[in-house]
Amino acid sequence: MQLLQTILVVALLAASSACSGSRSEPVVVRSEGVEIAVAVEPAELRVGENALWVELRDRTGAPVTGAAVEVKVHMHGMGAMPAMGGPAAVTEVGPGRYRADFELDMGSTWKVEIAARTADGPVARAEGSLTVGTPGVRLEGIGRGALPAAEDRHPAEFRVAPGRLQRIGVKSAPAQMKILSSTVRAVGRVVPEETTLEDVSLKVRGWVGDVAVDAVGDPVEEGEVLFSVYSPELYSAQEEYLQALRSQARARETSTPGRVDNLVRAARNRLRLWDVADADLERLVRTGTPLEHLPIRAPVSGYVIEKNLVAGSAFVPGQRLYRIAPLSRVWIEAEVYEYELPLVREGQPATVTLPYLPGRAFEASVAYVHPTLDPKTRTARVRLELPNPDLVLRPDMYADVSLHADRGERLVVPQSAVLYGGQRSFVFRALGDGRFRPQAVQVGLRSGEQVEILTGLEPGDEVVTSATFLIASESRLRAAMAQW
Repeated sequence: MQLLQTILVVALLAASSACSGSRSEPVVVRSEGVEIAVAVEPAELRVGENALWVELRDRTGAPVTGAAVEVKVHMHGMGAMPAMGGPAAVTEVGPGRYRADFELDMGSTWKVEIAARTADGPVARAEGSLTVGTPGVRLEGIGRGALPAAEDRHPAEFRVAPGRLQRIGVKSAPAQMKILSSTVRAVGRVVPEETTLEDVSLKVRGWVGDVAVDAVGDPVEEGEVLFSVYSPELYSAQEEYLQALRSQARARETSTPGRVDNLVRAARNRLRLWDVADADLERLVRTGTPLEHLPIRAPVSGYVIEKNLVAGSAFVPGQRLYRIAPLSRVWIEAEVYEYELPLVREGQPATVTLPYLPGRAFEASVAYVHPTLDPKTRTARVRLELPNPDLVLRPDMYADVSLHADRGERLVVPQSAVLYGGQRSFVFRALGDGRFRPQAVQVGLRSGEQVEILTGLEPGDEVVTSATFLIASESRLRAAMAQW
């Protein structure tokens, strides 16, 4: 049935051509379920005005009316010669019949592109070429439903002898659906976990006595004495506390301790709020004598990463005297370029290696992506959190960070298959029997030796993967010979 419909279309256009006496034999191709029959007028194209007659029929053989038909006849620029041609003026002249008027500026081979958008279907496309002084048009349908006439070939298609293919080492591989992953590499720096940092500062004015922990990097345990201080305020507070205790003892002998108990509690709380430890308060109660130099103890276990005092130095309220960092967990701050940020997300797995520990890797995950960029480096900070039980990760160390992103299943080809020309990318399809054809493609993500193909190929399409530039040179040479 389909063959009869095709024959009918050809017969109708041929009859029309016979009546006019100047049209070429029609060429029929099929794309997206639409039959496209094309004839040229005059039969042998000339420099100047020409016309392309297009007839569209659906799967049932019915004319396709009201389609949006676009026809472009053009020639790419070569050397100093600019590009020529462009869109043709298309008019619907009957049920399913369209006329495209165009003008050729010189005798040569011109490229033809036809697109027909129907009301309820995809865009049917065909492309080919026509040559001034040569009868007819060479045409091929484009798309999953494309089925060109057996006798017609793509104008850019060419053939290389099998012996020559073997000598130059041409190989091909199919386009495949694969799980595509990408890796973002960044340089990171080990920093203490900021949420666990503890500063030692006092709420009174005074002077430093003995210093027990006197170097940056010293380990300390929670409750360990760091240094001692003399402060008139602390000394007076101790005396007030002892006086309140003595008043409490006398009040209990008279059975009216309530008001004095409040004074004792207030005096003790004042000392505690001024960072006097409970152990030192108990000793004060036992001895009954105020200490001139009170010990100040470490609030947490960790390592001293900052020290701002020496014996005898004065300090004021709120002055940072020590900073202590527990290093059982650390952060790694990595710098990621802004164009890589779409590949980074919280919870993403990462691998951390250190130059001075070859062969050892640490598994981590992204804990936070900073919302701002550094205006000078155009990078954003990415935070990773790592346990550090053996303390091999030390603050200010440099680390190599690899962030792993799974991009899902994509259509990919080897990177060696893709050639780039300006803003365009293309591959060479291997059609078998030594035949090849350039195919424009749109590339996407890259992962290792694979590159994603967004448009232009289907799974299973064979593409050239080695000696690609030799095949490209052959294609350009034959195209140039056809032009001139």
